[in-house]
Amino acid sequence: MATDTLKRTPGAGGATGGLRRLLLENGALTALIVLVIAMSALSGDFLTTDNLLNVGVQAAVTAVLAFGVTFVIVSAGIDLSVGSVAALSATVLAWTATSHGVPVFIAVLLAVATGIAAGLVNGFLIAYGKLPPFIATLAMLSVARGLSLVISEGSPIPFPDSVSHLGDTLGGWLPVPVLVMIVMGLIAAFVLGRTYIGRSMYAIGGNEEAARLSGLRVKKQKLAIYALSGVFAAVAGIVLASRLSSAQPQAADGYELDAIAAVVIGGASLAGGTGKASGTLIGALILAVLRNGLNLLNVSAFWQQVVIGVVIALAVLFDTLRRKAGATPSAAGASPGGKGKQAGTYALAAVVTVAIVGATSFLHNGSSASADRKMGLSLSTLNNPFFVQIRAGAMAEAKKQGVDLTVTDAQNDASQQANQLQNFTSSGVGAIIVNPVDSDAASNSVKAADKADIPVIAVDRGVNNAKTAALVASDNVAGGELAAKSIAEKLGGKGKIVILQGQAGTSAARERALGFENGLKAFPGIRVVAQQPADFDRTKGLDVMSNLLQAHPDVQGVIAANDEMALGAIKALGSKAGKSVSVVGFDGTPDGLKAVEGGSLYASVAQQPTQLGRIAVDNALKALDGEKVLQTVKVPVKVVTKENVAGFSG
Repeated sequence: MATDTLKRTPGAGGATGGLRRLLLENGALTALIVLVIAMSALSGDFLTTDNLLNVGVQAAVTAVLAFGVTFVIVSAGIDLSVGSVAALSATVLAWTATSHGVPVFIAVLLAVATGIAAGLVNGFLIAYGKLPPFIATLAMLSVARGLSLVISEGSPIPFPDSVSHLGDTLGGWLPVPVLVMIVMGLIAAFVLGRTYIGRSMYAIGGNEEAARLSGLRVKKQKLAIYALSGVFAAVAGIVLASRLSSAQPQAADGYELDAIAAVVIGGASLAGGTGKASGTLIGALILAVLRNGLNLLNVSAFWQQVVIGVVIALAVLFDTLRRKAGATPSAAGASPGGKGKQAGTYALAAVVTVAIVGATSFLHNGSSASADRKMGLSLSTLNNPFFVQIRAGAMAEAKKQGVDLTVTDAQNDASQQANQLQNFTSSGVGAIIVNPVDSDAASNSVKAADKADIPVIAVDRGVNNAKTAALVASDNVAGGELAAKSIAEKLGGKGKIVILQGQAGTSAARERALGFENGLKAFPGIRVVAQQPADFDRTKGLDVMSNLLQAHPDVQGVIAANDEMALGAIKALGSKAGKSVSVVGFDGTPDGLKAVEGGSLYASVAQQPTQLGRIAVDNALKALDGEKVLQTVKVPVKVVTKENVAGFSG
């Protein structure tokens, strides 16, 4: 039966040989030690108790997901659905407990049952339907995400207070997510090393046909394996939603890739037969240390993706070289002292790491600069020109005022943004500016910053249930009303229009949609023939508009919740845009304004994003200096058409 313990190769002797074997036989652990030492040397903010606890919290969800994925990969399978199953399980819990009054304990059981059901469907399709694991779990990824959106109607659902405590701390310092991660890791290790099904996983992954001929009921085992993966996904979803105080229908999007990466970095083979829970935990910690450290070092959000990808590739390459260097798999239980040796290895690694990190910490003693002129800016995404302009305005003002501004990109992931805000808080910046992915999900992180006496300025979107020094924003609802009024007046109060909505679950999408609805009430002659989300994306705007034109070729107007979707719609409309079909966008981005000037885009409701960024930094400085700051600073929206676009700067 294949396993992941390794025999030493003969011929290497002495202390040097022993150290070489130690490093080669523990590639992921070596990589983690190197990363910790490097981050400690490069950043004086990394090696603090608060920040190390942050790393643990930030690794927790990925690790719990990855423990479940470890079962699948050891058995030579793959599970791409765990992120979506996590979101669906959390949504079921919140929906049943808050909307339908189901007792919380029963709601938790229903959430776990949801994960089990999703896993059983995956297992059935793979074992009995003969579908490749990639295809079966890819289908479940889409189904689970869709059901999460259907149940929640695209909006976050508040999490029950009794369950939200899973995102809190014990004794005011020990994070509960870290405890959950440890418990689930111990369960995973027990299942893999001490149970019949765990041994079956290694047997199936090593040689499925041989396992079947030896008497294993492979099909039933696969059902159990994928059901276990579903259980761990459900627990991860509950922990994630607890941190955010709400079940987000778009939560854990893409987390399946992080989970698979953590398992592979930890030494498991995608071909099956090898893998262990401790390696998976190390893999998850490597990803968390990387993201945390790169944030603290103010590495560009774009370059962070490059660095993380390179490190993942190097870690797996190192593991490959380790195997080629002479380490060979041994049978399970072949080495009686294997467990003790492994524990000794981890203990030695911990001692070496503490010693070296302690030495490097002297590099930062007495050299830390005042944090008063340091600020952090967390943007919901930088994959949108509007937020790129906010960053440009903020950076220009920061440079003018002599402020060290660190900008991060949450990539429309509320959990990732929570991590970034925690990193800012633990590094002791003077002030934080946040553009929330979701107004509810940011509340716990903002409360933590407020507890640390760090003023928080919200920009473009507010933060619910938490104190902020100021909100610098345009009124999305008022802007939506202006957009509706503009298209209605252009069409003379009569006509058929379609609406391209923003990303489901985001506050901007909800508020602008409400504005469109309110504005159109004054024009009963305007008929909305279709409304579809295009996720604030130009390509999706093109695809969705192309589809809608097949059903509604006589449409006369389009309202898009941002300029990117409007530009995609213009591409789909072709020669009709600006002639027989009028299109109104939102944001006043450079490309949008160019389209207004060219006539293909009738109007854009401009929020002046550069001004939003500039004013946010200015108000953050005022809050730092103890000056009075208005609770709400409104930057007026403006309808930009061909007549006034020349005088608009944004």
